[in-house]
Amino acid sequence: MTALNNTGKMFGRGMGFPPRIGPDGRVAWSEGEANVRDCLRILLLTEPRERARLADFGGGLTRFLFEPNTPAIRHHIRETIEDTIKRWEPRVQMEKVSVEVDPSDEQGAVVTIAFRLVATQVLERVTLALTLKG
Repeated sequence: MTALNNTGKMFGRGMGFPPRIGPDGRVAWSEGEANVRDCLRILLLTEPRERARLADFGGGLTRFLFEPNTPAIRHHIRETIEDTIKRWEPRVQMEKVSVEVDPSDEQGAVVTIAFRLVATQVLERVTLALTLKG
C-alpha cells in the first residue's frame, strides 16, 4: 500500500473544496492532509441548519458578514471557530486560532488556524479570508 493510500485511509477522502474539475476533466478529490484542510473550510463556512440530517453542523461564519471589524467581533469569531472545531473535527488538535484585520482591506479579517493532525502530530495551517461590512 502506498503512503498516499495510507494517508487517505487515515484522514479520509472527499470532493475537493471548493468544488472544481481536475486536470483529467473529472471532479477533483482531496485525500490525506489536504482532505482535513478542506473539511475544516467546509465546516466553518457551513451554516447551522444548512444540512438536513445534521442541523447543528457548521460554524456559520457568514453570520458575521454585517458585523463591524472590531476586536470584540474578531474575538467572537475566534471563539466560534474554536468551539466548532472542537465539536466537529476529531482529527485535529488546535494549536492557535488568530483573527486579524486584513492589512489590504479594513473590512476584511484573516483567520489563521494552526493545528496538529492527531494521527501523525504533523503541524498544519488553514487560512480563511472573511469580509465584515458592518
